Parts: sequence; structure tokens; C-alpha cells
Amino acid sequence: MTLHGDKNVRPNTSPVALRQARQHLLEFGQCPSGLVDERLARSWSRCMAAGLAPTGRPQPIDHPSSGTLRQVLASNPELLAHSRPVMEYLFEQVRHSQSVVVLADRRGMLMHTLGDPHFVDKAERVALSSGASWHEAHRGTNAIGTALAEGCPVEVHGGEHYLERNSFLTCAASPILSATGELLGILDISGDYRSGHAHTLGLVSTAARMIENRLLAATCKRNIRLHLHSAPEGIGSVAEGIVAVSADGWIVGANRVALVQLGLLAGDVGATLLERVLDVRLDDLLSHHKRRPQQPQAVRLFGGALLFAQVQIDVAAWPGAIALTTPIPAAPTATAPDALAQLDTGDDRWRAAADKARRVVAKPIPVLIQGESGVGKEVFARALHASGPRRDAPFVAINCAAIPEALIESELFGHVAGAFTGARKEGHLGRLREAHGGTLFLDEIGDMPLALQTRLLRVLQERNVTPVGASRAVPVDFALVCATHCQLAQAAEQGRFRADLYYRINGLTVQLPALRERSDFAALVLRLLADLAIEQGLPADVQMAPDLLSRLAAYPWPGNLRQLASVLRTACAMLCQGEDTLDWHHLPDDIAQALDGAGAAPAAAPAPAARGAALAPQSLQELSHHAIDQALQHARGNVSQAARQLGISRQTLYRKLAGRIGATVGG
Repeated sequence: MTLHGDKNVRPNTSPVALRQARQHLLEFGQCPSGLVDERLARSWSRCMAAGLAPTGRPQPIDHPSSGTLRQVLASNPELLAHSRPVMEYLFEQVRHSQSVVVLADRRGMLMHTLGDPHFVDKAERVALSSGASWHEAHRGTNAIGTALAEGCPVEVHGGEHYLERNSFLTCAASPILSATGELLGILDISGDYRSGHAHTLGLVSTAARMIENRLLAATCKRNIRLHLHSAPEGIGSVAEGIVAVSADGWIVGANRVALVQLGLLAGDVGATLLERVLDVRLDDLLSHHKRRPQQPQAVRLFGGALLFAQVQIDVAAWPGAIALTTPIPAAPTATAPDALAQLDTGDDRWRAAADKARRVVAKPIPVLIQGESGVGKEVFARALHASGPRRDAPFVAINCAAIPEALIESELFGHVAGAFTGARKEGHLGRLREAHGGTLFLDEIGDMPLALQTRLLRVLQERNVTPVGASRAVPVDFALVCATHCQLAQAAEQGRFRADLYYRINGLTVQLPALRERSDFAALVLRLLADLAIEQGLPADVQMAPDLLSRLAAYPWPGNLRQLASVLRTACAMLCQGEDTLDWHHLPDDIAQALDGAGAAPAAAPAPAARGAALAPQSLQELSHHAIDQALQHARGNVSQAARQLGISRQTLYRKLAGRIGATVGG
């Protein structure tokens, strides 16, 4: 294994050393010291702990549905947009080397591939194609999964792969980081090991830097950008450092080169003033840029080293760029919100639940989410996982009410080959072991059969799993989140649920409010309509008839958010070309009848008091204004944070604010 950035890059491990290390691992459960690279040894140990067998066929991995892949692609539009041109350039460099260029998301799912036609068929036989997961827990040691685990560029050659069936590959991969150091994805080149080249790792690492620089420029348009190099001619090259600075002088983004140049760590981004690392004031840099925008200026680090800096400003994003000697208005710099904060649309009860869960996400405390069907328990659980230290590891969701009782034991605990009639001949890993290192989410746990509750309790107590038909237990490590619409305490008292299991999973209980109880109905509707506008290609500002809006606000929504989203999705789909207003005839018949039979005239129906408003809004414009005002209040005027709460882009929010809060508000 070769790791980019080592002072002494060593050659690939010899076949003899690999055989000896593999044999020692199988016999004694660990790699001998000094025989293989320590990071390769760590990777092999992780693979063994995940229950992978190095010989024979790997455990079958359920291939994600096309909907799951579409969701992953939709969640990474900027990464894909800025990676594709670089991948095309990269593929031209390796076109005739029997290779495939791969982009994976931060969990190891392949999102986009470009392959040599002579190598594609061979690659697809080992699932080296879009939609497949190359996380270490699924595919063993490989450049993508190991780069994810180690957080650095990695090359895995031939027999260094943990699974012998992948030993025909040579792979080089590099992480792609955001301007704040967050892992966004992995760029990889995989090919036939006989065609491997010593420079592939350097090539893919350089390409990853190109993508990072493109992303930084795109995501920090509203910031001042400093391009740095030890020589003026180096500015504009892939070797330059790039720093994004807020109008009040805080470093809010940086590429990896800039962090090294300035002696900073990724954690310093957002917490360091530019004047603490450079002996120059931001106003002086801007003044120089105004006079001579194309000429780099010499600056010094406080350690004494000389750098050349060139200011770049996106004029379209900075209407006041012609007056750069005066402070440019900007909202206060804030720490990037986690996934839970991005779901927060202003309801106090929901926010209190999120705050409680956030405090235990990094601790070995199980979380129990209670709430009616459709309130978003799984969405909450996924956001909790994405907000914690295990966010880059698997999130495995199991609906205990949806798996046939005859199969649930095998699905949860896995089985060895031939364990029972109908068992997979190659065995099955089991969902509990798939969650190793990540989060296990047990939905509707109140519907789990009592016999399975006993086995689950033993797993939680002993932290190991014994597959069906196996004689040896396998250790597992996962965070546990459960959800139910039942009152488990009452079920435990009545003997319908094991009391000892209830106490084991009830480390922290949070109750999600029903939709009819929430005070952020307006913001939720706005967010859903914004999402549907993108999903269905509708105008950004879909309207709604006032009487329909009033009746929707007063409806009790027995199906909660799931029902509201379904109704709005159907209504939007019924819009004819040229229509931009939702009305009664766009609704599903059952909902229209339910609303029509609600009683009072629609326009006069007041919103419930719990919604925090004396009267229901009379138009979607009023609904929009109310939601925007509420979001801005919760965000303390930070437009970027308010836009995230509303689920719309900053540009859309700025358009809605035009004429209401003036041009001096910054994002």
C-alpha cells in the first residue's frame, strides 16, 4: 500500500510478505508488526472485524435501488458538476491503460464512472459501477474504502486487497474535501494490476485538488478569496493556496495547500482571523486590489516566510465591489449547521428534541424516538447519524414491522452458508454486522417478536453477533437508535415488550410532535414546495388558492408530514402547463372531500392556536412572508442560515426579500 504524502514512499509490498501477513492474520487475528504497512494492517483488521472472509466470494451486498442512487446523486449536485470535467480530463490521461475513473460519495457509494471499454466488463463483475458501495465493510481493503477510513490518498495494489477476488485490481484514490475540511467524496482510478503506473496516485491526488479548488471558488462566491503562492507565477496553478475570507476578516474556507502555507488545521477554519496569520490588514489587500487587480502583492507570515497574494472577488455576488476600501456588509460568521439544524424549520418542540439528541450523539447512549406514524422519525434518525462522529460510516435502517417473522432472525443476525433450507449458499452478513462502525436504526421496534427481543438484548449486552448456523460470535460496534409509534413503557408493563430490553434501548427518549401540534406549518409547506419545484421542474414560486391554503392549515393531518408531502406532490403533479396556482381541483379526491367536510367556510377557518398565529394566512405570499420572518428571527438575521431552515437557496431568499429588508443584508 502506498500512502500519498509519506516522507519515504515505499514500493508495493512483496507477494511473499503479503502471504505471510495474511496467514498470520487468519491464524492469530492480527497482522505481524513490520511485515506490511501499518495502515494496510489496520485496514485488514477492520475487514476481519466486519466479518469479511478474504478467500472465496464475498458476502452478498444488497445493491441499492435506483431510487437510492438518484437520492445520492441529488444530494451531491455541486460535487458531481465540478468533478465530471476533471474526471473527463483524467480519463484522457489513462484512456489506454485498462482503467476506470470513479467518483464515490463520502460513504463509498459510486456515483459516476468513466471506463476503458476493454476493462468495463471486468470491472462490473466486481461491482465497480455506479450504485455499488466500496466501503471497507462491504468490499474489504480497497483504495476508495481505505481512503475513507484513513482520510488520506491511498493506493492498493494487487494482493494488498483484502478480498482475493479483487487482487487483479490496482487502485489509487484521494479524498475530496470542502472549503471547511469536510469530506465530500473520493476520486479513484482503478485498473488491471498489470497496467499499474507509479504516478497514478500523484495523478489522482492532483485531480482531487483541482476539484476542491473548483468547489471552493463556487461555494465561496460571496467571500473575498486570496490566492497564495511562494512565487507570483504560481498563482493560478493547481499548487496555489486559496483562502476564503469574510468581509470582517475571518478565514471561512481554505484548500489543503493554504492550510499548510498558513500553518493551520481544518478545525481552525471559521475560528481564525486573517490578521493572525498574515502581517497585512484586509483593508490594505482590498485597497491594493482596487488599484492593481491583476498584480499579486507580497505578504509575510508571522513566522517570517514570504508569500504572494492576489485578491479575487465575484463582482456578481458583491454588488458593492467597486467600493472595496469600505467594509462590505455580511451576516455574522456562523458555524456550519449540522444535519439536524438543516431540518429545523422553527418548531420549539422539534428543536428541543433535536438539542437533546445532539448532546448524546457522540456518547454510547441509545436514543428512542417516539411519535405518530409519518412525523419523520427515520428522517430525524438519519439526521442524527449525519450530525455525529459516525456520519461517514453506514446507517442501517430496519423496519421491524415489515420483515416476515420467519426471516427476521436471518436478516438481523446473518447466517453461514447452508445454515438452513433456502439459505444463501454464500451466507449472509446480516444487518447488525452491516451497521458495524455506524448506526443501527430499528424502526417500529415495538412490533419485534418477543423471541427476537431476547436475542437483540444479548447483542446489546455483549456487543457481538452469532450468525445463524455459526459457532463463533463476531464483535460489533454501532450506535443504536430506535423508533416506535407505540407506548413502549405501557407495552412493557403489560408483558408485550421485554422490560429489560426497553430499559436497554431507552437511554434517551425524544418525542417528535405531530404535524397538527407544530408551530412551523408555514415553513414546512414552503420547504416541501421548494423541493417539489426542483423534483417536478415547476416554477420556483408556486402559488396556492387562499381558501385552500386556509383549509390545509386547519386540517388535522392524521398522516402527518408523510401525508402532507404526498398531498402536495400529487397536487403539483396535477398542474397543467402554464398553471402556477394550486387549487381544489388539483387535490386527490379523498383529501378534497375531507377538507370540504371540515365545516366552516374555508376563508374564515382560523389556524390552530398551537401554530403561533392568530389567523391563518390568506395567500401563499402571506404564508411565505410569515415563514421568512420566523426563520430570520430564529437565525438572528443570518440569511444563509434562514435559507437552510426554509429549504431554499440563498438566491431565492434574496429575491423574496427584495423590497422588504433592503440590499444591505448579507448572507
